[in-house]
Amino acid sequence: MDRRSFLRAALPAAFVASALPCAPAVAQARRWQMATPYPDGNFHTVNIRAFLKEIEEGSGGRLAITLHSNASLLRMPEIKRGVQTGQVQMGEILLSAYANEDPMFEVDGIPMLVTNFTQARVLAGLQRPFVQARLERQGLTLLYMVPWPQSGFYTNFPVTSIETLRGTRFRTFNAATQRFAQLVGATPTTVQVPEIPQAFATGVVNAMVTSAATGVDTQAWDFVKHFTPVGFTRTKNAVFCSTRALQQLPGDLQRLLRDAAERAEQRGWDAAQEQERSRQDELVRRGMIVADPPPERLMRELAQIGEIMTNEWLAKAGEDGRKLIEAYRAAIARV
Repeated sequence: MDRRSFLRAALPAAFVASALPCAPAVAQARRWQMATPYPDGNFHTVNIRAFLKEIEEGSGGRLAITLHSNASLLRMPEIKRGVQTGQVQMGEILLSAYANEDPMFEVDGIPMLVTNFTQARVLAGLQRPFVQARLERQGLTLLYMVPWPQSGFYTNFPVTSIETLRGTRFRTFNAATQRFAQLVGATPTTVQVPEIPQAFATGVVNAMVTSAATGVDTQAWDFVKHFTPVGFTRTKNAVFCSTRALQQLPGDLQRLLRDAAERAEQRGWDAAQEQERSRQDELVRRGMIVADPPPERLMRELAQIGEIMTNEWLAKAGEDGRKLIEAYRAAIARV
């Protein structure tokens, strides 16, 4: 074939090829990064992995999200800002740890405001629109929220009253636990979850309030003997993403992500309820002494402190806070 004949044969094929979309571009995967401060064995992290797997499989690999757990990429105080700046596209935080930004983030951190999962669901539903609006203003989209099991005190002595906590070096993780420590006469010290065992081992802290799930995660039996579950709080974790990154996804992937988030939220609530008992049982199997039910005097004193802290929260939360608490109290009175 001479050169002229070759060009006549090749040109039609070239025009057809140029008219078709590039196959690799159509199938190109979008890769996101996600940060969480919690370890792989924690039920929140297990739930996230199921959430991310559902997204990857449902998208046919078009959206893949790599999870960086146990604060391996970003520590808790860095995660929210990391999503805002595009360092990662998705993150998980303990919502109340960001109380310095807005009181609405910490309402579930008020001691004894929520004492069971029914109340926790009521508060979460009322709190959600306030949280969504505040995150939206910061370029973030709330995907779902999941509570922790009830929290209690970890000590090397029985906690029979508030007085027994006086003088302790008390591990804190948000503004509410900081204030609680001050009210009971303890010394507050901020310690992130991965640092808890070392903090107890070195004497930086010798008491804390957290869930049985975190107690198992940190192998609390290695450094304390007593767990006193009091329903102190059922704080929530929030999973969110960059609004800009979300809007850059095709519509079907946005819907897939939101639908998977709804299922992750329900799955997470179910897991939290299961963990409340199973993780507490695990502490007992490991040799810890669990005071269940807790002393009546202690519960009365905690309720009094909870009322003090509720009033303090209302003073800084303004009209939105008043509406939220009034709606919450009215709702649980009907339950």
